[in-house]
Amino acid sequence: MKLSAIAITAAMLCMQTTTTDAFTIPTAHRASFKAAARTPQVSSQFHSIKLYSSSSSSSSSNTDQQVKADDEIERLQSMAAKLRAEASALEADRAQELAKAAENAFQKFDTNKDGEVTFDELKAGLEKVLKTELPEKRVRKLMEDFDVSGDGALQLDEFVGMDKFRNKLEALAREEKKQALDAAKEAQLAAEKAVLAQAKLELINDQAPSGKDKILSVLPYLFPLMDSLQFGRFLVMENQDNPLVIALALLYTLYRSIPFSGFVSFLVLNVLSGNPGLNRLVRFNMQQAIFLDIALFFPGLLAAVFTLVLGGAGVQIPPGVTELGSDVIFGTLLVAVAYCTVSSLLGVTPNKLPLISKAVEDRTLSADMFDDVGTFIPRDQRKNDDDKDDKKKDDK
Repeated sequence: MKLSAIAITAAMLCMQTTTTDAFTIPTAHRASFKAAARTPQVSSQFHSIKLYSSSSSSSSSNTDQQVKADDEIERLQSMAAKLRAEASALEADRAQELAKAAENAFQKFDTNKDGEVTFDELKAGLEKVLKTELPEKRVRKLMEDFDVSGDGALQLDEFVGMDKFRNKLEALAREEKKQALDAAKEAQLAAEKAVLAQAKLELINDQAPSGKDKILSVLPYLFPLMDSLQFGRFLVMENQDNPLVIALALLYTLYRSIPFSGFVSFLVLNVLSGNPGLNRLVRFNMQQAIFLDIALFFPGLLAAVFTLVLGGAGVQIPPGVTELGSDVIFGTLLVAVAYCTVSSLLGVTPNKLPLISKAVEDRTLSADMFDDVGTFIPRDQRKNDDDKDDKKKDDK
């Protein structure tokens, strides 16, 4: 009981104090308190009392710090509000000064005092202030940018003052300079492309044919014409007295006097048609003459097959049918050669023959078969690129 009384006394003394320094054991009770404190029960109770005292002290310290922080925040907020108010006042003063300056400048620019500044007045006033001559295009653009009403003149509420006018003019000058540089670059690029295109034209001779080229381009069609006379023998025999028939007979005799004349003609035309030094019209007609001569092979082949089949079946083809078929083939070739001859003499590529001309176009070199750096582009890829370019133009 005595120990409990001492512990209770110590606890009461601790609770009665407000600070840690006030917790002091009286001298008369120190010996008894030390003896009681050594017991486990009192030692545990005393430890709990110390923890309670420390917690109370820490809580009080945190509260003081929070109060100080709140005071500091309020002080900073008050200072910020004051600075904003001062800034607003300065902005208002500045706006008033600018408005006054704009009004003074407006009065100077408005020389006839009619309450508005026309294009001529604006140009004259700017040139006087800036001491330089301004292009009409630039001043007109300036007028359009600030003429909100769109009446072709500036009223006082549209007049912004010299600083903004000067800044806008400088921006317009920079834009014009940039446009001039871009235009110069585009012009240089266009000139380079023109030089390259001309070089490609000269390299593969894709230029307009000369008179000599036109005449030379007709000669290759003698090759299929000579080979077609086997189908035109009936017409030739019926018109032996015709001067054209006589001349054609002489050419045919000379043509057949050359050993392997057909094979030699084919090789010569095929080799020469690949020579880029020759004009494209000449090369095109050489290739087309070869294709026409090859086309003559199929009617003869079909006639031989029909004759063989019908002969095996005991059927005899009437001579009139054979003569008519030969005349049709020869007449068709004469029309094709006549078209190609007339078109070539006019300097126009004869590329309207069905099936044949398209195949010849694919084989004949031209400037559009190469890109800007001279790389060959297949026809299918060129067509796809053209389709893409057309689509881009349509989208724009």
